[in-house]
Amino acid sequence: MAKTSMVLRDVKRAKLVKRYAAKRTELKKIIKSSTDYEERVAAQEALQKLPRDASPSRVRTRCILSGRPRAVYKKFGLGRNMLREATMRGDVPGLRKASW
Repeated sequence: MAKTSMVLRDVKRAKLVKRYAAKRTELKKIIKSSTDYEERVAAQEALQKLPRDASPSRVRTRCILSGRPRAVYKKFGLGRNMLREATMRGDVPGLRKASW
């Protein structure tokens, strides 16, 4: 089980990402499309002044059950350990242990 503080930190980051998403996309659109140099520089500075945790790349994918940050399958939202256990119990439809 991951530390509760780490899981809560990621939840906080996800909320910040959601809150600043519209503003970030607007500023990035200005940076990419603007031909005026001063306007582009102003948009870049405004983007840099946003909180660091507002960037989507800072959010970590974590297992829903255990909070494990690595080896998380995006399709199921579970870490490899929890996915294996859920598969053995038959909780994941269409997934079963391979045997050949």
